[in-house]
Amino acid sequence: MQLLIIDGLNLIRRLYSVHAHQAADDTQALAATGQSLVKACQRLLKQFNPSHVVAVFDGAPKGFRYHLYPEYKAGRPPMPHALAEHLPQLQQQLWQLGIDALLPECDEADDLIATLATTLGQHQKHSVIVSTDQGFCQLLNPYTKVWDHFKQRALDKAFVEQHYQVQVSQLVDYWALTGVAGSNIKGVAGIGPKRAQRLIQQHTSLNQLLTTVPTSPDEQRVIDHQAEALLARQLVKMAHDIELGVNLQDLRYIPATKGS
Repeated sequence: MQLLIIDGLNLIRRLYSVHAHQAADDTQALAATGQSLVKACQRLLKQFNPSHVVAVFDGAPKGFRYHLYPEYKAGRPPMPHALAEHLPQLQQQLWQLGIDALLPECDEADDLIATLATTLGQHQKHSVIVSTDQGFCQLLNPYTKVWDHFKQRALDKAFVEQHYQVQVSQLVDYWALTGVAGSNIKGVAGIGPKRAQRLIQQHTSLNQLLTTVPTSPDEQRVIDHQAEALLARQLVKMAHDIELGVNLQDLRYIPATKGS
């Protein structure tokens, strides 16, 4: 079996962004977004031929990361009001294709997706995560793949090693040092990608680095700011134990019966 997991807002917001710049008004942009969403999902279903499929969305209230770090995602532009109002119709279009939407009360889509993929992997079952969010690369293993629909490429082990110069298992520690600008996660001030790569390559992990007697300014900087690094790691690492409220049978892809 294979579960196709679509990062719902990641896909929809990027489609809408294209059409919002081209259309005369919101009505046209939303209609075009719906058409593009259907085409994109049809292509994904044909490409991966999944036995199960789901589109995962964010919960409305702020999740645990905001309680740990109130500045989490501060400065990120909100979803356009017209698109937010139109989401139920877009989710209905997904349902008519045979794609159910997972709508949590308060959890982030990232954590639900991580829980789904990790749970399946533990049972030696396969999943494909469709998202441009490279944070999902921390989940890569023989059973979990990540696919960037817009660039039509796999975000795989080779991509991680080439782009980040670290191993998949080291990604979370790498981001703990560099931070993640798109989520307003700071990391360790003064430690950019190249320095983080060098530190991770030398020490293999953040934990190992923090137990080392510092011999360089960068090592000393991380040790001096370990609280920030550990907080960043906690924010970056996806949760794998979210209560889903569904079972695998609920997500079986049976297009002929949907919408009837």
